[in-house]
Amino acid sequence: MSAAELVQTAKAMVAKGKGILAADESTGTIGKRFDSIGVKNTEENRRDYRNMLFTAPNFGESISGVILYDETLRQHAPDGTPFPKLLASQGVIPGIKVDTGAKPLAFCSGETVTEGLDGLSARCAEYYKLGARFAKWRAVITIGQGIPSATCIWANAHALARYAAICQEQGLVPIVEPEVLMDGGHTIEQCHEITEWTLSAVFDALYNQRVVLEHMILKPSMVISGKDCAAQAGVKEVAERTLTVLKRTVPSAVPGIAFLSGGQRDAVATAHLDAMNRLGGGPWTLSFSYGRALQAAALKTWKGTSANVAAAQAAFAHRARMNGLAAVGQYRGELEKKAA
Repeated sequence: MSAAELVQTAKAMVAKGKGILAADESTGTIGKRFDSIGVKNTEENRRDYRNMLFTAPNFGESISGVILYDETLRQHAPDGTPFPKLLASQGVIPGIKVDTGAKPLAFCSGETVTEGLDGLSARCAEYYKLGARFAKWRAVITIGQGIPSATCIWANAHALARYAAICQEQGLVPIVEPEVLMDGGHTIEQCHEITEWTLSAVFDALYNQRVVLEHMILKPSMVISGKDCAAQAGVKEVAERTLTVLKRTVPSAVPGIAFLSGGQRDAVATAHLDAMNRLGGGPWTLSFSYGRALQAAALKTWKGTSANVAAAQAAFAHRARMNGLAAVGQYRGELEKKAA
């Protein structure tokens, strides 16, 4: 992919009123989701579930791209159409998760570093041939007693930057995902401090690895209170603090920021995104790249039964539309009540 095509793809991924569906759950992770609805974790069921999402009516109206798992990228719809081709036919860009997971970081108890750099260049080249046009790599930062450490921050920043450089060299737009986990009892002030530190380190590493900022998308967590914190910050404070951190750390050359939901409740993640856009956003497009916050209602409705497909697709389409509205600051809570 040429430089012009990388720019075009990156901009399309954060097109106005659209966002990215994260459907890159590993076999183990989706197995846990299936357990919650009593569905067996088989390749056929995984294919049918994702096909249900990808064939929802007007799928491409609010969804610009889909992050796939290796298995899903190679699967076909029941009619034999490869999933990447099915997505592309709806104007949706296929993407691929390329990291191999967060592993314990040596000498840093309770912290991890994401692995997967070995052989990444060859894997990216293959994924491009299979139809992927962007990739994703997730780093995990935990707030706790005495952590994160500088070692953890810099190790993950370096890995993210190396991954991004390799992707761009092989023609894929990298989604750079440094997630500061909401697990724990930390305050929003602590999250603010750690998120700013993390993003500063990531962009320093990206510069050192010669990553072209116009050819990437940032997928950060929002600045929010830990889920076990007694004092939960309101929507306005989350939006204001998140924007403050982003304006201090993210260069304007980055075309877009697609937030992860990080375990937030569906409507809360939507409201936070909407509030940031109503506050004026920034020099970049503010969009979404949600997994559970887009899929939870559809999964619960589907239950592995073909008779429930239409209702599950309607549930998914509703959440996608709500987040599409939030991406342009036009979401309203009463729209949830109307859908209910």
